[in-house]
Amino acid sequence: MAHNIRIGVQIQPQHSPDYSSIRDAVSRAEEVGVDVAFNWDHFFPLYGDPDGAHFECWTMLGAWAEQTSRIEIGALVSCNSYRNPELLADMARTVDHISGGRLILGIGSGWFQRDYDEYGYEFGTAGSRLNDLGTALPRIVERWGKLNPAPTRQIPILIGGGGEKKTLKFVAQYAQTWHYFVDVESYRHKSGVLAAHCADAGRDAAEIEHSAGVEFDRTVPTDEGLKALVAKAEALKAEGVTFFTVGVNGPDYDMTPLAELCRWRDSQS
Repeated sequence: MAHNIRIGVQIQPQHSPDYSSIRDAVSRAEEVGVDVAFNWDHFFPLYGDPDGAHFECWTMLGAWAEQTSRIEIGALVSCNSYRNPELLADMARTVDHISGGRLILGIGSGWFQRDYDEYGYEFGTAGSRLNDLGTALPRIVERWGKLNPAPTRQIPILIGGGGEKKTLKFVAQYAQTWHYFVDVESYRHKSGVLAAHCADAGRDAAEIEHSAGVEFDRTVPTDEGLKALVAKAEALKAEGVTFFTVGVNGPDYDMTPLAELCRWRDSQS
């Protein structure tokens, strides 16, 4: 199964003193031609000032659903630990309807301990959080089958991570998209592990879209950075990745690398 090349932006909801800069970034992302706009599901900045400005994920996605008309939207990724699985399924279904069927449910097991500690969630261990994710995924899918009204489509599930025993097994069982931050060598290995899990699950591995985060180096001249970004995308595309996402940080949310990747995407067709 062939997958079209897609370009995503992660509009990181941090270091913006008010929401207007994020709203503007979403509009500019749609204008430059990205296919998907993501935020992330944290309560504090992940870099820069650790106590800097920050906004919540899912209420923001509801606003994006109304604001946009073409692009898909989602979290890269939503933390399974922060919401009951049935509630998360209902939230996703609701944003799916608000957006007219453009919601992607990105989900992972969670890792940022400060979120857990300050908001009162049990951090547990990496293993326990993965076990919780494995329990939650079938509950989410089951709840979608019970909701009235039903989702507008089969909501795509994107699972982030590269754990070989559990995460990639969950991808094989439940996901339409697998997302990972990779270099070519590690991607090749992880992709093989995923294919083996798909075989065990009786699923065609080619059904799963392969997604990667690619970084734009802002410490070098812009032209040099853009050439390096496209070269990274080309190398991963040769290995089977077809979905490429660049993170942009507040408050400026520079879309220059996204515009370049969209031009590259369009040159491939």
